[in-house]
Amino acid sequence: MMTTVVRYIALLALAAISLMSCDSGKSLQRYLVDKQDDNRYFTVDIATSLFQNDESTFSAEEKEILNTIKKINVVAYFTKEGKEAEYESEKSILKAIINQEQYKTLGSFKSNDMQMTLKYLGEETAIDEVIVFTSSSDKGFGIFRLLCDDMRPDQALKLMNTIQRGDLDLSKLSGIGEMFSAM
Repeated sequence: MMTTVVRYIALLALAAISLMSCDSGKSLQRYLVDKQDDNRYFTVDIATSLFQNDESTFSAEEKEILNTIKKINVVAYFTKEGKEAEYESEKSILKAIINQEQYKTLGSFKSNDMQMTLKYLGEETAIDEVIVFTSSSDKGFGIFRLLCDDMRPDQALKLMNTIQRGDLDLSKLSGIGEMFSAM
């Protein structure tokens, strides 16, 4: 009888420790992984070389910035008629994730109906991840997660200017380029 009680208490203690060690908040990594097999989303992992084309007018500094990016994860949700509530719900979930304290804001931009927020993880002198969240009630939302190798915030802002200027060739991403061409 005593060993059953001890086992029961040990099992409860182990369960409690397991529950406490789990993070109840959703991470961006988990969100991206969860959407990989969801056919409502466009997902892709890409190399930065896909963004450069023969007509690109990158300066040496912009090329250096692109070289700090190791990998880019993209998840996009395109709005569909009759799915407005789902769009708003998913957008809210994503905004709650990137509004967590560990994500520091670099800036936000608005152009017509398109809104863009730029956040990062890491130190001010060595960014590990740059998060670009764009949304448009007409087109949908997209989240770009750039895994970086010690990018600086000023470099991230210059990268954003390069995107806005249209020097990054998004046409190779079959459909996602159209979503962000209005920026």
